[in-house]
Amino acid sequence: MITRPHRHRRRGAVALVLAALVTSPGVAPAHAAAPSQDACHTVGDAMPHGDCGPFRQVFADDFNGQYVPLGAFTGCAGDGDFRCAGLRRFGAVYQQFGAYPRGWYDTANPKNHSNGNTRTFGGEYRADDTTWIGPSAGGDGQLHVRMYRPPVGDNHVSAPVPLGCMNIRYGKFSERWRVHGTLDGYKMAHLRYAGSEIDFPEAGENFAYDPISAFVHGFREYNADVFERWTDWHTSTYEITPSGVTFYLDGRRIGGVSGDNPDATPWVLQNESSLGGHYAARGSSVQIDTTWLTCYRYQAARG
Repeated sequence: MITRPHRHRRRGAVALVLAALVTSPGVAPAHAAAPSQDACHTVGDAMPHGDCGPFRQVFADDFNGQYVPLGAFTGCAGDGDFRCAGLRRFGAVYQQFGAYPRGWYDTANPKNHSNGNTRTFGGEYRADDTTWIGPSAGGDGQLHVRMYRPPVGDNHVSAPVPLGCMNIRYGKFSERWRVHGTLDGYKMAHLRYAGSEIDFPEAGENFAYDPISAFVHGFREYNADVFERWTDWHTSTYEITPSGVTFYLDGRRIGGVSGDNPDATPWVLQNESSLGGHYAARGSSVQIDTTWLTCYRYQAARG
């Protein structure tokens, strides 16, 4: 089966430079900070709780509690559902998370090439042996995705889907994450994709040299690049209203675009093979850790 990952694009339409943050490797840091500029105005790095201005919180998970071992994300359904049968024994997790199924191929894979790119090697979505929920070395509960290239065959990649955030047209999407390991040969595009497309955070081609990007395609064309290190902890947020999309990184507004997004889509945490630069080396791996994520539906003010 062929997936519907995002289209390849040119990088670097808008560039912003922010100061780098140095964080400890094992656990998402919690430190005092100025209030964020997004609707929640959160201070620090903790997951926001409750509604934020016109946004009604519909899902939130900090991954502390029930843990899901590697090998549980199996029998995932795909389009329109994404539920993974192997998660049934984990109760609420089955209702809250799914993933792209095994047998779907990423944007770089020649078995897909839905976007016309010319890469000769890519990945297969294998949540079954790349994805788990468990504590970090510091004890913080996290969603982990470890992409890797085996000795033979395609990269093993993963695209978890928060089911509590399905089919939202206007809303707010926030996650706190970091990347570590072998950056060269891998990328991410956490996206909402149908006829239109919104990606954030995205590495346009390769973690090894790309900035952290926000990308809009379809109803408008826009991208903004922030030269921050993928290996630091970051909070990425975007807000979609009838008037446009606004992007924030670590509480700071990095840009936005006007226009009415036409699509209610899933939110897909798509992690995949690089679309430029080197291919992943055999035996290499890169890990994406997510310490919390949350989403909201937009509610227009009543007249």
